[in-house]
Amino acid sequence: MKAVFTIIFLGTPDFAVPTLQALIQNGYPVPLVVTQPDRPKGRGRKTVAPPVKTKALELGLKVLQPSTLKGEKFSVQIRQLQPDFLVVVAFGHILSENILQLPKLGTINIHASLLPKYRGPAPVQWAIINGESQTGITTMLMDKGVDTGDILLTQKEPIFAEDNAATLHDRLALSGAKLLIKTLEGFASETIKPIPQDHRRATYAPLLKKQDGYIRWHEPADKLAAFIRGMTPWPGAFTFHDQNRLKILKAAAIPQRTTEAAGTVLKAFPDELHVATARGVLSILEIQGPSGKRLSIADFLRGYPLPAGTLLS
Repeated sequence: MKAVFTIIFLGTPDFAVPTLQALIQNGYPVPLVVTQPDRPKGRGRKTVAPPVKTKALELGLKVLQPSTLKGEKFSVQIRQLQPDFLVVVAFGHILSENILQLPKLGTINIHASLLPKYRGPAPVQWAIINGESQTGITTMLMDKGVDTGDILLTQKEPIFAEDNAATLHDRLALSGAKLLIKTLEGFASETIKPIPQDHRRATYAPLLKKQDGYIRWHEPADKLAAFIRGMTPWPGAFTFHDQNRLKILKAAAIPQRTTEAAGTVLKAFPDELHVATARGVLSILEIQGPSGKRLSIADFLRGYPLPAGTLLS
């Protein structure tokens, strides 16, 4: 009979939902789910519950939404439940050492990279932006550092040519859920051996902000295509025509020489938009313009023509 650990789950966004579901489906007691407070979202600023809260309530689980983890109140609540593990998946709060030490066996984190590469808050996006051919999931024991704890298990995941941050995110979320269950089974069978990270090989994936999506046309076309995939759907890759912001949702690099300045619209078929870069040509396939609608480039150009020689900036 397998050991069934009592787990307190800490997570907030969609990425964490499959892991919470997997714990319940595999019979692990989860007496408490901790997530971020409800927050206003969208143009109407309507208050919205985090995806983890929505799923936890659907599963009949108790939910706690502290605005801060400082002070004794939160620690007392956790200690009273006597968990074997805390499981943390994209929670959004930094956990102090005293919280990490509350569970009997440790605090497990699921991170969307093959640590020590891409520590930090945006590993999925940066792996694509940097042209990696693979990434993965790591389960680790959390310590006071940022993604610096001992590695428990890893699972590789290929990055396909058509992947953007959304498609890769969704696959990694499912992989993370499966890997956590394997990790808990490893603890039960005493086959898990934590391995310290080689900090010399560490790289960092910093948080992305909206302005980071600005397209710099002096980069090569293949790098820009990867950049756009990594920035989609958030924060979104964009350029400007006159005062209009054009959000580029899908593009492909073409190994074609041009003598035009980077950012110049090139002569092409009426339903194509080709732009000169530092090396090669970028073919824009999907775009969102002033109308706010996501359009194929053919549909977009029918209402917003960009003749050859137009400069995007």
